[in-house]
This record gives sequence, structure tokens and C-alpha cells, in this order.
Amino acid sequence: MKIDYFKDNLVKAHLDEKACLDHINRITFLRFAAFCSMIIIWAFGYDQQNRLCYLLAIFCLGYFVYLIKIHQKLKITQRLLKSRQSVLQQYLDRFSKNWHTFTENGKEYLTEYTTQAKDLDLLGSASLYQYICAAYTAYGKQKLSHVLLDAPQNPSSIKKRQQAVSDLAFQQDLSIDLQVLLNLLPAKQSTLVDSEKFLNQIESTESYAGPVLKFFISVLPILTVLSLVCGELGIFSWQIGLIFLFVQFALSGFFYGKSSSFLAPLSSFDQQLKMYEQIFHTIEKATFTSPLQELQTKLTKDGGACKKIRKLYRISECAKMRGNLFFYFLANSLFLWDFQCALHFTKWKQNTAQDVRIWLDTLGEFELTLSLAVLCRIKDNYVFPTITDSNSPIVQAIDLSHVLLEENSAIANSLEINAATCIITGSNMSGKTTFLRSIGISSVLAYAGAPVCAKSFTVSPMNIFTSMRIEDDISKGISTFYAELLRIKGMVEFSKSHQPMLILIDEIFKGTNSADRIIGAAETIRKLTNPWSITFVSTHDFELCRLAESEHLPITNYHFEEYYTDNEIHFDYKLKPGQCQTTNAKYLLKMAGIL
Repeated sequence: MKIDYFKDNLVKAHLDEKACLDHINRITFLRFAAFCSMIIIWAFGYDQQNRLCYLLAIFCLGYFVYLIKIHQKLKITQRLLKSRQSVLQQYLDRFSKNWHTFTENGKEYLTEYTTQAKDLDLLGSASLYQYICAAYTAYGKQKLSHVLLDAPQNPSSIKKRQQAVSDLAFQQDLSIDLQVLLNLLPAKQSTLVDSEKFLNQIESTESYAGPVLKFFISVLPILTVLSLVCGELGIFSWQIGLIFLFVQFALSGFFYGKSSSFLAPLSSFDQQLKMYEQIFHTIEKATFTSPLQELQTKLTKDGGACKKIRKLYRISECAKMRGNLFFYFLANSLFLWDFQCALHFTKWKQNTAQDVRIWLDTLGEFELTLSLAVLCRIKDNYVFPTITDSNSPIVQAIDLSHVLLEENSAIANSLEINAATCIITGSNMSGKTTFLRSIGISSVLAYAGAPVCAKSFTVSPMNIFTSMRIEDDISKGISTFYAELLRIKGMVEFSKSHQPMLILIDEIFKGTNSADRIIGAAETIRKLTNPWSITFVSTHDFELCRLAESEHLPITNYHFEEYYTDNEIHFDYKLKPGQCQTTNAKYLLKMAGIL
């Protein structure tokens, strides 16, 4: 089973972290011992005037520095292992209902106009977005929300996305490695506002220094070093070197505020740059056989994003050293360090900054593909849908189940409908609404280029309209019934454009009396039954089922039903042809103690 892959890897990650932590503890002890040994040996050598002790002390110092570097690498490894555990645990949570606790659910993309997102659980709590999101940057999250909400693209574009998703789905280790690295990106960069702020700072064309100042920045450090050397050699007075040191330090102090402001983006995003370098490196060295190659090319051309980000990271590390007071005084007095960092940053921006937005957008595409490939890793029964460019709208499903239900409990159903209306009846809790949502959410996944939970699923590109979770709006004086009327009106108006439509209406006009409901529902069904539409309507009004017989319209009746065993109600959640012949409202009222 697929769950075993994540369980085994999670156990391994825990063991690796424990081994890493043990190694860190040993290195910490050795580092302390090396430092103490250096002090003791140096003191003993000083007391005994023993040069050998000085050499041993210097060796201990070198070993101490070496251990510091090893310790830093081990801490990075530990962070990666913790991130790996987090990613693997999230995958395991998707096999149960624990995924409902995931922080990212896309609710920020919900608006009053995204009604199908609420009806089909595309965004928000316990949504498809929350279930499959493997995006960590603002660009990736936004792309995932768009692909779940936008109208379907042409079949060829969807096919390319399917190829990319399939390519990444079969590279499981690469996908996990990418998510592990993405998971370490700072949370403050996860919103589009923060990303745009970062990009605006990086893309700024502001020049740090003019030609005259650049000349002095280039010449003064050389003159300073030469004067100090000449003073040491006795060629001329060493005081000249001190004057140059003072001039450079004074100049750095005078421009301190400007330098700090100019270099601020580097100090704010230095750790983030290191993570992006590793992410781009992972993508650049990967092998793809799909349209992902085109995305990879955007990151590898002109030397590659990894190399250029690494260069910027080194500049940021140099700029960060300004925080050390002793280093600041020495480096600026000798080399005009602040100016050198600013000039290198300026040069980098002039040569590379225009590519950063392309890199982040490309990474967002990879994150989108990672998210759509999640279902391939956690579902045993899935298929990439066939997107047909048929002139007549079609939905054809074999053993289709709802993607958000646990696989071992989800009931699959089959259906084929072509430019027609499907009226679905059935008792309460029998599965009508879940079936409608299965059709809707599977169509959304199909248009996104993702797999669906079915043996076979064929669908033509259609604009999706829903009327399922209807809410009133007291502030606008809109009742539940009127809110539903507005939804239906939108469908009827759009239908006049003769564009393909997939319409899902649950419990049509349930907010009004039975007589008006039946009249209104019948007329609505007549208006929405068109050669360019597929319409699903669930209802408890059996009178609507007679439309299939009394009118010459392509209307088909289906139903769900219940059965009783030992005076207990049961449901098989299987779609059956024809009108429902049973009801269970009285039984449920008795169970609730009302009757």
C-alpha cells in the first residue's frame, strides 16, 4: 500500500534525526574540549616559554574552527530531517481525516463570487485545496487557487498539465525533497504582499553611487593598503596610512544610513536566499520527460538561477558581517566594506534582478504541479481523465468516487450523460448531494490536469455552475430562497450565450412551499435543458420526474435508496436508474424522538 512508503520513510527520518542529534552532541563536547585545550596549552606554553605548546594551541584552534563548521552542517541536516518528518506526516494525515487541521486551506481566495468553491468544497475548511496543497510560496498558492476556480482551458493545454503532473508523480523522492526544502522557507514570504515587497526591493533600479564616488571607492582601498605597506617598509611615514584609514572610516560612517537602507533587502532575506538556492539546484539537476522541461529551462538558462542566487547569497553574507562592530571598523577602514557590498549588489541587480520574478513564477508552477500530483501518491485507484473536444457536452464516469472521502469507505458510481438533464431523487442521507459534488469536484480536477478517483472519467470542457450551499444575507435583505433564485437566474442568463455548461443544483427551491417549488423547478429544468448543457438536479419532489415522460426533452431519472435490516436503516449509496420509490423522513423523525 502507498501508505507504507510514508510510514517507512517517516521512521527512517526519525532514526536519522536521532543519529544526527547524537553526532551534534559529540561535536559539541569535542568543540568544548578543543577550546579548553587551546586555552590550557597556550597558558602552559606562555608560562614555560615553550614554542611547541604554541603550535599545539594553534592546532587546537584550527580543530575548534573545523568543529564549528561541522556543527553548522549538522544543524542544517537536523533542520532538513525535521522538515522531512513534517512533510511525511502531512502525507500520512491525508490517509485519515487529520488533514482537516492543515493550516493552508485557501480561504483567503474565497469571495462572494466563488460560489462553486463553497458548494464543491474547493477552498476553505475541509476543502480540496487544503487536502492537496503542496505549495509554500505565495505564487504557488495563488496558482493552485486559480486552477481550481478558473474556467477550463482547451484540451491540449490540459493534456500538457496532465503530462507534467504524471512526470512529477512518478518521481516520488524528488517531489518529497522539493517539499522538504520549500517547507523551510520563511513564513513571512508566504503571502503575495510580502513577495511583491521583496521583488520590488530587488528590482529597484536605484543606483548606489555615481561615477565620482565609484572612482574613490575603487582607488582609496588600494592607496590605503599601499601606504600601510610602504610605511612598514620605511619608504615614507606610516602616518600617511593612518590618514587614509581615517578617511575611509569617516566616509563609511557618513554613508552608513544610506548603505544600511540599500543593503536592507539582503539582511532581511539572507536565509531565504540559501533555501531558494538549494531548491533551484534540486530542480536544475532533475530529469524530466514532460513540459516540465520547459519550466526547467527557465531556471537553467544564462548560467542558471541556482548560480546567480548563490552569488547573491554570498553578497548577503558579506553584508551581514557588518553587524560585527570590530569587523565593521576594520573592514571599512581598510576596504570600504559597505561600499564594496553595495556596489556588488548594484551590479547583481543590473545583470540579474529582472529574472527573479520569472524564477519565482516558475517555482510556483512546480508547486502547482506538486499539489496536483498529491492524489497520485495517496490514492490507489485514480486515473487521468480524458478531456474531449466534442461539440456536445459529455460526462462519462466509471466507478467514480469523491476524492475527499477516505478511499476504503468511498462508494463508487458510474454514469454516462450527453447534453441532457439528470433528475436525481432519493431519501434523506442516501447520497444525492455527495454524488453531485463528486461530479463537480472531479470535473474541476480534470480541468486542472489532475487525476480523479475513478476507473475512467471522460468530460468535455464546460463552465461549472452550482446551487448547493445557499446562504441568506441579512445585511442585503436577501433570504435563502431569493439567494437561490439569483443563482438560478445567473445560470439561465449565461445559458443564453450557448457556451457549454455543467449545472449542479441540489434540492432545488427547497426554501419555498411545495406548490410554487414544483412549478418553479419544472420551468427552470426546461430552461436549463439545452444541447450545450448537462444539468444535474436533486429533489424530493417526485412530480419533477414526470417531465421525462410528459415532455419531449432529454431528461433522465436516477435515484438513491435505502433498505432496512433489523429495524435499522442502511444506505448503499449506489446510483440506480428511474425514480425513487421509498422515503425515510418518518423513520428518521422517529429515531430523533419527534414522532
